[in-house]
Amino acid sequence: MPEGRSMHQGRGARALKNLTRWMGAAALLFVIIAMASGLGDEGRLPDFDGAIGWLNSAPLNSKALRGKVVLVNFWTYSCINSLRELPYMKAWEAKYKDAGLVVIGVHAPEFAFEKDQANVKRAVQDLKITYPIPIDSKHSIWQAFRNEYWPADYFVDAKGRIRYHHFGEGDYVKSERVIQALLKENGATGFDESVSRIAADGPEAPPSADVRSPETYAGYARTENFASPERMAPESRKTYSALARLALNQWALGGLWSAAAESDRLESVPGKIVFRFHSRDLHIVLGPGKNGAPVRFKVKLNGEAPGDNHGSDSAADGAGEVREPRMYQLIRQNGRIKDMTFEIEFVDSGVEVFSFTFG
Repeated sequence: MPEGRSMHQGRGARALKNLTRWMGAAALLFVIIAMASGLGDEGRLPDFDGAIGWLNSAPLNSKALRGKVVLVNFWTYSCINSLRELPYMKAWEAKYKDAGLVVIGVHAPEFAFEKDQANVKRAVQDLKITYPIPIDSKHSIWQAFRNEYWPADYFVDAKGRIRYHHFGEGDYVKSERVIQALLKENGATGFDESVSRIAADGPEAPPSADVRSPETYAGYARTENFASPERMAPESRKTYSALARLALNQWALGGLWSAAAESDRLESVPGKIVFRFHSRDLHIVLGPGKNGAPVRFKVKLNGEAPGDNHGSDSAADGAGEVREPRMYQLIRQNGRIKDMTFEIEFVDSGVEVFSFTFG
């Protein structure tokens, strides 16, 4: 076996010698560093020209960012996966800013209301995000990166090259080690190399280990498991019946609703939504009535007030109010997670429902 290792090292030495002739010493040094860190080269950092505006910063571009390690995070403010990643973005920005890290949170909308610059600005303030936010309402930056995911993280070295990416939540230790490796490549020293420990509550808390309900969209374009006896009628007003019994992950409307491609709107009260789910948390992306009129609601769990199982946007008696378009956390089970029937009844008309997510 030692003989085998020696042969492998000999081949490597010859390969490096050939690379030196072909690339030159400076380029070779880059390759050696990349090999040592386990990171590749995924191309040049695109510019951020397509942003319709910036929050927390003057407009930035790849030239201005040269010499900095950059973490580009694609997110959208009503996405539970994006929200659960936010505590890490904030922690890394605070921890490594002085060592040369710049976090850029590209806000790329999923729903129409997330394209509104005022809505994004309010969300960034409410979420206490202080790093630069380019507002990518036309998905121009998204397309420049050829991105397809929320959240998506791109790790860029000081020379403006994308060296690593991660799609979705999780794998935070690996991501932080990548940040540290790129900072070291750039000559940074003296920063804390321990792994960040994050404590978050509300919607930003990590998901439970027992989630058996998938993200489910309202509206007629992408919905699944819609169980009202009446078939959903696109672009028209229709009265629906909410069933008393639903199978797991089925949902139903009750009352007079209008179905659009990405949402359902309650036209008159009474109106309700029922969902049979299995997870610790239940969230709904909701929007208020026309002209932003608040919409009051009451939540039930298995026919009763949620009590200690209420979410951050509902009270123990189930009461709450939709005041702006965003994700609302309505249930957080405290005990053993089991199949439950969720019901939300609206006191006022005009509410729009976009999607259901779980955690």
